[in-house]
Amino acid sequence: MPAISLANNSSTGAGSKLTEQELLEALRQKEASGMRVFYDRYAGYLTAVALRYVPDRSAVKDILQDAFIRIFDAVDRFEYRGEGSLKSWACRIVVNTALKSLRKQGRLEYVEELPDVPEEEEVPVQKVPPAVLQQMIQGLPDGYRTVFNLFVFEQKSHREIAALLGIKEDSSASQYFRARAQLARQIKAYMKEHA
Repeated sequence: MPAISLANNSSTGAGSKLTEQELLEALRQKEASGMRVFYDRYAGYLTAVALRYVPDRSAVKDILQDAFIRIFDAVDRFEYRGEGSLKSWACRIVVNTALKSLRKQGRLEYVEELPDVPEEEEVPVQKVPPAVLQQMIQGLPDGYRTVFNLFVFEQKSHREIAALLGIKEDSSASQYFRARAQLARQIKAYMKEHA
């Protein structure tokens, strides 16, 4: 692939028109302007991902700083697999960095037994504004929130989550069901209050 130069183009917005593959090449060439375009393009999305796991905004800034350093250091080892793969790869790095931060702080506690799960009734999630739903998820205990996010947003199986977090598969399932039950109660209360 020919060299891509973003020098003196950032003010014209030329960097925003780059394909993901062109942006990747600029990152591999260690161009500061490529790093800036990458940051401008993905920082908001990656911040939202980190906030799903760690609701403390000051901690998220540290997580993102660590994640961006890892991304820029490891970009030469990244295997491009089509449009969207760079963003997905960066997202995985942010998730792993957030999990590492939670582990380091000793904030991940898991319940071993499966809860009694009553028959589920339909909860009107679509009627809750996304910002409110995000606050509800952020308010979950760390273990519940972590497993819930990995299962729902990262689409990991309980087996994969258990391996990732070093817990039993039943513990992963337990955390997920408890998180869902707590969210269902909060959604019902929200709907009752805003009926």
